[in-house]
Order: sequence, then structure tokens, then C-alpha cells
Amino acid sequence: LSPGAKMGCFTFIKVMMILFNLAIFLSGGTLLGVGIWVAVDDQSFVDIFGGLSSTVVQVVYVGYFLIVIGAILLVIGFLGCYGAQKDSKGLLMMFFSVVLIIFIAEIAAAVVALVYTGLAETLLSAVVTPLLKEKYGPDESFTHVWNVTMKEIKCCGLNNYTDFNNSTWYEDHKVYPDACLVRELLPLAHPHLRGCLPQGCFDQILEEIKTNAGVVGGVAAGIAALEIAAMVVSMYLYCHLDQK
Repeated sequence: LSPGAKMGCFTFIKVMMILFNLAIFLSGGTLLGVGIWVAVDDQSFVDIFGGLSSTVVQVVYVGYFLIVIGAILLVIGFLGCYGAQKDSKGLLMMFFSVVLIIFIAEIAAAVVALVYTGLAETLLSAVVTPLLKEKYGPDESFTHVWNVTMKEIKCCGLNNYTDFNNSTWYEDHKVYPDACLVRELLPLAHPHLRGCLPQGCFDQILEEIKTNAGVVGGVAAGIAALEIAAMVVSMYLYCHLDQK
């Protein structure tokens, strides 16, 4: 290519880099703002968006999740946008490094999730099951989170209903939680083991993921492609700054 064509290509890629990362920066700022709003004043969020938002907030603590994601996107967007606009090799390298670290972390998390699913279940059981036995019932917030989770996912306990055996709730009420009982089979006044949902929440979540594996895989592949493209573009700009 002629010097003019190379310069035009460089300028085009630079502008696209700036616009792309500006969009990321603005998205991160929006998510961060919404996350802070939800974390600080979740009741207003519920009033505006309705009861579904209350369920989501209680189950996954969406406010804190949005704060973390928003902060990460702000950093990435700033490094990419400002680094490209100022022709800063240092900022471009930082942008590349941050995206690379996130990319590697995602790959590692995917490998661990695939290879060590059984280990994850064992570790979660060792931590969560004692908490269920101790806090379900006495701790209102903990109890509400689990009630919503079990009703929405249609599961009982982490592994199954036996997680509630010898629990504080069962010792006090002599019944399994309402969310565990299949109402169509038995009235709640006369609970019986056969009236409990057989599947635990861990297995049910895995089943939901497998059912929607195509969607999950597509989203993951799209995110990975964007990250790779961002790293390639940042390296192109980094390597061609001296030739500009």
C-alpha cells in the first residue's frame, strides 16, 4: 500500500477504536450508575420496574454485580478511547493487557467449570449446606433469597430436600420449606418426603445451562471475538504509531 493508503487505514482503525471504546466507556458508566442506584436505593428500583426486579435483586445482588462490571468497562473504555485518541503507546498496551487478562480469566473459568463441576458441587455443599441448616428461618434475608431461588428455579436445597434435615427450620416447624413442596401432590398441612421437589438447585442450574447451551455458547463466542478483535486493533495501533 502507498503511504497515503496506509495513513488512511490507520486513521480509520483509530477512529473505530475510539468510537468502540467510547461506547464501552458510556455503557460502563451507565451500568455503574444503575448499580450504585440499586445498591443504595433498591426500593425505588423495585417501585419503577416492578416485582420482577425485586426477585432479581434478591437472588443475584444485581446492584453489586453491575457496579463491578460497570467499573471494569469504564477502565477498559477509558484506556482504549483515550489511548487511541492521544496516540499513547503506554495506554494502548495497558488496554491490551487488561483485555488479555480478562480473556485468559474467562478461558480459565470455563475450563474449571467444565473439568471441576463435581469438585465445585462438593465445595459448595461443604459451605452452603451448613448455612442452610443454620440460617434458613432465623435469617430473614437469607431465607428470602433461598425461597425466591427455589420457587423460580423449581428446586429444593443445594443438593436436594435432605439439606434441610436436622436444620433449624425443620426442628422448629417439623416441615420442609413451602418452596420445596409440590403443591399438586400433597397439601402443605401434611408434608411428606415424596411431596418434595427431588432436584437440588445446583443440578437444576446446570440443567438450565445445558438446555440453553447454544445461547450461552453463542454469547460467550461473541464476547471472545470482540475481545480478540479489540486486542488485535490495539496492537495494530501500538505497532504503527511510530510509522504514522
